[in-house]
Amino acid sequence: MVDMIHPHDRFLKALLSNPATAGTLLRERLPKEVVELLSSDPPELVEGSFVDEELRAHLTDRLYRVRTVTGRTALLYVLIEHKSFPDVRIGWQLTKYMVEAWKQWEREHPEWERLPAIVPFVFYHGAAMWRIPDEFLALVDAESGWRPYLLNFRFTVLDLGRIDDRQLSHQPTLRAWLLAAKYATRDGQQIEVKELLVEALVEVPDEDFRFLMRYVVETYRSYDEPTVREIIRRVRPEEEEKMMSMFAQDMIAKGEQKGRQIGRQEGRQEGRQEGRQEEASSMLLKLMWRKFGAIPDWVTEKVRSANLELIEAWGENVLFANSMDEVFIDRH
Repeated sequence: MVDMIHPHDRFLKALLSNPATAGTLLRERLPKEVVELLSSDPPELVEGSFVDEELRAHLTDRLYRVRTVTGRTALLYVLIEHKSFPDVRIGWQLTKYMVEAWKQWEREHPEWERLPAIVPFVFYHGAAMWRIPDEFLALVDAESGWRPYLLNFRFTVLDLGRIDDRQLSHQPTLRAWLLAAKYATRDGQQIEVKELLVEALVEVPDEDFRFLMRYVVETYRSYDEPTVREIIRRVRPEEEEKMMSMFAQDMIAKGEQKGRQIGRQEGRQEGRQEGRQEEASSMLLKLMWRKFGAIPDWVTEKVRSANLELIEAWGENVLFANSMDEVFIDRH
């Protein structure tokens, strides 16, 4: 079965599992005060995740061990938010996961004297602009004078939506990954970015290209089969048939998912229409009862089976009709 449930989770884990790629991203986007004290060694990925099971549908995390230029060990904790709208409690999530990271450190270093520094970093590619304060104390209801005595930390937020497409990264492969991630949540802009996406994909190695195209197939709702085929043909023409065959099941699943969404939409619209029709027929019968008295069964059946447009027209007729028969006269 095709895994269409958490494509963002799989994609972002793959993006940040490569130490070189992760190192480039972090050096480009972490505060200058942090970056200038990091050694030249790539970050070392620490296996495991601290995200709660129920939140993994929209949160992914990665923990890295790094060395500073002074020889200290530090941890860089990346929390990736891939909902369309950011969670206002992100500071609380970071707090819990950073504590778990320290607890893991304690288990591995039972004789520790000082804990390693943890620098939190939030990666966000949702469609809505990130407007959440970048410090933990924004979540705490406390007197302002207490701030020096309360736990607080700031975190860096990378909101892809705020960055120009061509400035996402100076490294071509990373720029292609970030571009794909940025527009995966922006259905209305996916067609517009197609040319830039093709341009970016030309720069990536074959393995990255296959992975990125699978992600595009899974998440770009505006891209149908001809669009996907066109992109592959323009970037790797020799791969077209092989990749389209490989994506066939994904495309079918995507089509079925879209069909279900359309069906649900149509169902809701139909339900609302039926609700309005039932309400209007009840109101018409009530008006007729007040004006003419007891309602014969044939009138009730006629009103209940009519469409909304007819019921509304008959409602206007009630004002001028002298009998029930006259209510149903076509006056147009």
